[in-house]
Amino acid sequence: MKFKTILVFALAAAVPALACAKKPKKVSEETPVQAAPAVEEAEPEITQDCLNELNLFNDDVRTKSYESAYEHWLYVYTNCPNANKVLYSQGTKMINALYLAATDPAEKERLANLALEMQDKRIRFFGDDAKYPAAYIMGEKGLAYIDFFGDAKIVEARQCLRQSVEGMGVKSKMEVLETLVVVSRKLYKQNPDQLVEQFISDYELAATHLSTQASDQSNKNASYAAQKRDYIDDLFASSGAADCAKLDEIYGPIVTANKENLTVLNNVAKLFKRIRCTDSDVYFAACEAAHKLQPTQESAAGCASMSAKKGDYEAAVAYYDQAINLAMGEEDYEDVADYQYNAAVYCFANLKKYQEARKYALASISTLNNLNISKGQGRCYIIIGMCYASSRPYGNDAKGAILNKTVYWVAVDKFIKAKQVDPSVEATANEYIHSYSRYFPTREERFDLPNEFSGSTFFVGGWIGETTTIR
Repeated sequence: MKFKTILVFALAAAVPALACAKKPKKVSEETPVQAAPAVEEAEPEITQDCLNELNLFNDDVRTKSYESAYEHWLYVYTNCPNANKVLYSQGTKMINALYLAATDPAEKERLANLALEMQDKRIRFFGDDAKYPAAYIMGEKGLAYIDFFGDAKIVEARQCLRQSVEGMGVKSKMEVLETLVVVSRKLYKQNPDQLVEQFISDYELAATHLSTQASDQSNKNASYAAQKRDYIDDLFASSGAADCAKLDEIYGPIVTANKENLTVLNNVAKLFKRIRCTDSDVYFAACEAAHKLQPTQESAAGCASMSAKKGDYEAAVAYYDQAINLAMGEEDYEDVADYQYNAAVYCFANLKKYQEARKYALASISTLNNLNISKGQGRCYIIIGMCYASSRPYGNDAKGAILNKTVYWVAVDKFIKAKQVDPSVEATANEYIHSYSRYFPTREERFDLPNEFSGSTFFVGGWIGETTTIR
């Protein structure tokens, strides 16, 4: 029975009840009121004819003979809709092909409505399937709304897609996650004042699941999930809803009211981090409150940013140490590399702890190497080069003044290495190479120290401890 038929039974039972409510009648004690018996539709019988027609349908679908397949499909769909779920999985493929081939608008409309009805019937008979449950099928219905009706049914599509994602969670189909954000963005654009929170919520939900899928090393489609996540990130960033001030306005009261709700605080922190609103006071408040309840890499990183904004760079590095350890425990190694790099920057630029900065930069390079990622290594080599160029490992006398210039050799070595491993930093590396090459020891200065510059190489001492080529 279709859902419409079920609705008729429900209404039929409801109308007398409403009438009695409006005009109550006296009922004798000898004749007690009895509830109407529930009407249950019997499960359709799977006949041999249905099985034969199903086999013929499968044969035709394999050969893409969709016109012939439709006749066999329709018999089974009408008489034995519970025969096999292939009736719906392959039936969807058949309906799509017939819809594209149809030229009559009325026929296209009929097929479009049939495609939606088919998903409802699949939920009724196969909604308890372990792999493709009702929530999954609801996602297919949402996609069907878009495929067949476009923006005309965008509200219905968004409702189905959201319901699917809420039910399937991290196992949601990537196409459903992506499409949820696409349609929600369109609705937001139509009514930005009323639907901004809905759009943010849809984006946050989809981005969270795609990020989890992308970081799952056992997921063979992890790289594809990462592409989808980057795409919806771009959609969100360009939507206008990603304005940090607007997010502060929305989430400020939420954070204030949920200082003891770790889930809410972490979700807010992740959202603000994803869209790069990490200078926000709301982000800081969420991270600080969450970190007090239960330290996570997000809360530690947020506290690091907050400390740096306040000028407490020692605390910032300490928080990044916590973030690194927590991210390692979660095997989020790309985040580990970022935290290590950020700590290196603070040690170099703000604390002038060059040896510490090199330690963090080398650790970030090692992390990225283990991930086979070259982008990001270049910036680390540049930090190391800047640390070398800023150091004075020798004395302040005349000899030391000459020997101190050798740091520019090893600094330029690192800038060259930076652009070799990571072409994205080539322009910056070339600028530093040009700038610092002018400070190499001159030939006359090397002539004044023949013992130190006797060969073709030179060992730069102190904490640097690297051998370089004399130039």
